[in-house]
Amino acid sequence: MNRNDHYPFINTPLPYSYDALEPFIDEKTMCLHHDRHLRTYIANLNRFLEENPSLQKFSLEELLSMWRCLPCQLQAPLRNNAGGVYNHRFYFNSMKGPDIPCAAPNLFEAMTVQFGSQENFRAQFKEAALSAFGSGYAWLVLDRGCLRIVTSANQNTPLTCSRTLILNIDMWEHAYYLKHYNLRAAYIDDWFRVVNWGMAEERFMGMNL
Repeated sequence: MNRNDHYPFINTPLPYSYDALEPFIDEKTMCLHHDRHLRTYIANLNRFLEENPSLQKFSLEELLSMWRCLPCQLQAPLRNNAGGVYNHRFYFNSMKGPDIPCAAPNLFEAMTVQFGSQENFRAQFKEAALSAFGSGYAWLVLDRGCLRIVTSANQNTPLTCSRTLILNIDMWEHAYYLKHYNLRAAYIDDWFRVVNWGMAEERFMGMNL
């Protein structure tokens, strides 16, 4: 993940071109998703931190770990906007062009142990993603040594001291609607074609937390 993780945040470039995920995720979606949706979260987070300077020293992950400790009126805007930045960056960095080879032997072996096979993992992950009512994410996490599939609503982020986040899929409509319309299952199938398993392997092995 790009390490622009302190205030002021900037909308760092994607690690690939906007059309790199074609034909599975279209160029226009990527442009709007990165240049408008993520940029808006970044602007809102910077505005929030400008108004609350005591929080500017904390990293993005620290902000997402401490929001429950803040006064009630600050919790939702911090959780929503910091989460919007973190979750989108994590998602964008979890993908790569479909023709770029990558491997995740250790992660795939762990998937087979935990879920029975890679195919079972994909089926369970797809089911979890489809269960996200409205807007949210499905995540693959390493939790106390075990792989687990979890979901989060809106821009909530499942960061805890016991979890390593490995992979996520954005299930907000703006992530898929221009190409896939309301066919969420087709979007998930296409997303699997552009997963950066090499990045997932690094996170799993503790090399890029």
